[in-house]
Amino acid sequence: MQMKNLKKTDPQIYKLIKAEEMRQRDVLEMIPSENYTSLAVMEALGTVLTNKYSEGFPKKRYYQGNEVIDRVEMLAQERAKKLFGVPYVNVQALSGAPANSAVYFAVLENGEKLMGLSLAYGGHITHGHKLGLSGRLFKFAHYTLDEKKETLDYDEIEKQVLKEKPKLLICGFTAYPRKIDFKRFAQIADKVGAYLMADIAHIAGLIVAGVHPSPVPYAHIITTTTHKTLRGPRGALIMVTEKGLKKNPALPQKIETAIIPGLQGGPHDNQTAAIAVALKEAATPKFKKYGQQIVANAKALAEELKKYDFDLVSGGTENHLILIDLRNKKVNGRVAAIALEAAGIVLNYNGVPGDTMPPLFASGIRLGTPAITTRGMKERDMKKIAAWYNEAIKEVEGWNVPKDDNRFDKLTTREKRSSLMKEYRAKIAKNKKLAAIAKEVRLFCTKFPVP
Repeated sequence: MQMKNLKKTDPQIYKLIKAEEMRQRDVLEMIPSENYTSLAVMEALGTVLTNKYSEGFPKKRYYQGNEVIDRVEMLAQERAKKLFGVPYVNVQALSGAPANSAVYFAVLENGEKLMGLSLAYGGHITHGHKLGLSGRLFKFAHYTLDEKKETLDYDEIEKQVLKEKPKLLICGFTAYPRKIDFKRFAQIADKVGAYLMADIAHIAGLIVAGVHPSPVPYAHIITTTTHKTLRGPRGALIMVTEKGLKKNPALPQKIETAIIPGLQGGPHDNQTAAIAVALKEAATPKFKKYGQQIVANAKALAEELKKYDFDLVSGGTENHLILIDLRNKKVNGRVAAIALEAAGIVLNYNGVPGDTMPPLFASGIRLGTPAITTRGMKERDMKKIAAWYNEAIKEVEGWNVPKDDNRFDKLTTREKRSSLMKEYRAKIAKNKKLAAIAKEVRLFCTKFPVP
């Protein structure tokens, strides 16, 4: 991007943006929720549409001058409806968290119960965590994973749902590497008369590409972000299915009321246009091949990592992400994430099933293949990437931090962790092997231009 006007007006911001461009170019971006948008999507974001205020919905605005904006929003809606095969789509939620919150406000009264996967087992903070909005306004219950298989146990989930009787059951996760049986979830929800909401933020692009089952025949409501595997801008979709309309024909109106005045004012029209562009791109045969390659790369990488004795949660992956339990390597997930970043590999530390560490010092790491697939990497490249993981982790093997201990007060434990992390960061910054890997990664990345 040239950004001539920005360079002249605000050289500080210009330099920071160029620095971020360089960072994204020179590293392996492997956070599974991140991706590179197309240039067309970025161009749509930076247009005169950002100047407009369009509070309300098409043909029902509170401001004049929205004839073009109405057409943009309706085009985005129609493209989403066609792509996913649903009768209603709202494109105004600013991101995934407000989209989920809008659904809760639409179908729940204060104090009613929702149920989702526990955060400690791969659920999302918006699915009923006590510190999130849903956890403060509504009652919540959680299901977990089978402790041995580290996968969903649908029979056990059914028992928990029959016991808890939630009004809203959520399926869809932030750190689950296996396919979701939406049909089985629907059978469970129907037994207690609950709404079934599928949060497909991570897997929407895989569903469009046909490499993951669709929740459309089974869920009442579907939410998704538009970035991640869809490669769009930061944004969200809220969809109501035919099954949802049959259960409650008023769902679209309830969702619209939850969006405005419930949670937001006017939508970001430049974002809406960029979503429309991404949806058009996702409807192409090229995108289908792209989704297939994401999964092929993830499976290939998983197999290579297992050769180095990495403990993969559930034993592997069926989608775009891999979750690694590092306890057998005796290294804390946060330490590993810092070391890998120093080696030019960017991911995030993450809790794993049965984790006894607090979230800030989780025992695992979460990685994914969407962004590196966007750059054109294939299965053959996963062998080299796995080797770099192994080399980097070897440099910090045994670097752990203390868990909470009842023999000491929490302040003492925090101080010990803080002291150790300071020591670890200093050592990582000076580690010549990690710096050498980062140099290899930079050279490798030159073969795969950022779109």
